[in-house]
Amino acid sequence: MDNDNRVYIFDSTLRDGEQTPGAKLNAREKLEIARQLARLGVDVIEAGFPISSPGDFRAVQQIARLVEGPVITALARTVKEDIDCAWESIKDAEKPRLHIFLASSDLHMDKKLRKDPEVCLQEAVEAVRYAKSFTADVEYSLEDATRSREDYIFKVIEAVIDAGATVINIPDTVGFAVPDEFGLLIKKIRTKVPNIHHAVLSVHCHNDLGLAVYNSLAAVQNGARQVECNINGIGERAGNAALEEIVLAMVIRPDQFPFKTGINLKEIYRTSRMVSKLTGIPIPVNKAVIGINAFAHSSGIHQDGVLKDKRTYEIINADLIGGQAGQMILTARSGRHAVRHQLEEMHYELDQEEFATFYQSFLELADKKKEVYPEDLEALLIDISFAEPTYELVYLQTVSGTKTVPAAVVRLKKGEEMLEEVSSGAGPIDAAYKAIDKVTGIDTRLENYNLRAVTHGLDALGEVSIKVTHEDKIIIGRGVSTDIIEASVKAYLDSINKLINLQANRNSNNIFRNRYRL
Repeated sequence: MDNDNRVYIFDSTLRDGEQTPGAKLNAREKLEIARQLARLGVDVIEAGFPISSPGDFRAVQQIARLVEGPVITALARTVKEDIDCAWESIKDAEKPRLHIFLASSDLHMDKKLRKDPEVCLQEAVEAVRYAKSFTADVEYSLEDATRSREDYIFKVIEAVIDAGATVINIPDTVGFAVPDEFGLLIKKIRTKVPNIHHAVLSVHCHNDLGLAVYNSLAAVQNGARQVECNINGIGERAGNAALEEIVLAMVIRPDQFPFKTGINLKEIYRTSRMVSKLTGIPIPVNKAVIGINAFAHSSGIHQDGVLKDKRTYEIINADLIGGQAGQMILTARSGRHAVRHQLEEMHYELDQEEFATFYQSFLELADKKKEVYPEDLEALLIDISFAEPTYELVYLQTVSGTKTVPAAVVRLKKGEEMLEEVSSGAGPIDAAYKAIDKVTGIDTRLENYNLRAVTHGLDALGEVSIKVTHEDKIIIGRGVSTDIIEASVKAYLDSINKLINLQANRNSNNIFRNRYRL
């Protein structure tokens, strides 16, 4: 492969993507996504911002120790404590990288940092030199670069490369840029920064104006060779550039984008679904490349054309991204070996104890459904494997009707203790949630409720994703069942258990912050 045409894919789903409101992942979930990103073939995984919390530190450290293949990087400000913490989290990685950032726009330096540009420049140089004492691979990002003075950008880039930076990232932090001007900025950097050939030029685009993917591709056309992007385009505000859209644009239109990546296209669909399920962020049905309508046709003219030749109305074959790979369909008579084999085909690894728990859930589902599809297994796996329950659902009964007061009986298990409450509500789900509140003594506010069928048919699994708030915390809960009320209760319990885990970590957070003097 011609190195000049090689574009490196830097995935920030676990860092910038997780900054999507409510998309908080625990360490186990982040590890599973990181393993899938490695199978997808990304070049760099930005595993997190370790100084932000002890939970994020542990998650990054675990990924660095257990995930091989991609470069593992951690984000840090131009502060020694940040860099120390980031290095401690990634030092055991096969290929570690420190990622340092500081604002470069006058607006950010004046209003946010309240520092002189020359002071910021010196901080940047010193931070890169310090990071370089730990590892040869150091990336430097100029936050809000697209609203910065060009002469200052060139000056900072030259100085940090001299200090040892090996990757220079130009972020469109607030999605302000448009493709022509962004491409021109990249071109100017390549021509006006004398030592730019000593570093890889990277871009990181946000989607506030809906231009993140286009801006990223324009940058590549003008010499950028690393693109920072997220699965499903998730991220703060309107999100980040979508990895799957950037990669497929290069595959489908090599006449415009004659570049290559190391992405395993067959893993795109699976990665997209995993990230959606674990973050609780649904994929829009009309989402480019991976939305469920991306390969659906309702127009008679379109259907006729597709039946004669798919190329008439489809420029992307679903099989290309692993969307319709033929896989085994399981039933209640499928044995342990068949179920484990299917999980392995889907690249999920469970130890004996985890598999025993999973298999029992599979049998319960198989008794209710005639056929169990891979999507069902995935939903079950995510529902079971990532929970750290304080409360477990033992019994649920609800009553509702047009002339009946909706009510619910909920029995929960907490350790060896059985707790039961009865409540009424506006509907059976509301009644069940109020009964759970009575048991747990935790008061939350339901902000969002989403229900979707995992597969087709009247016996399909229902997957419920909810967003709840408690004080200043936003938490995503998930649950699956063929009974949508049970799925809803499981999702609520999932959010309650996550909240309890967060509260239990408060003391360790304080110790962590004292250690790094935050």
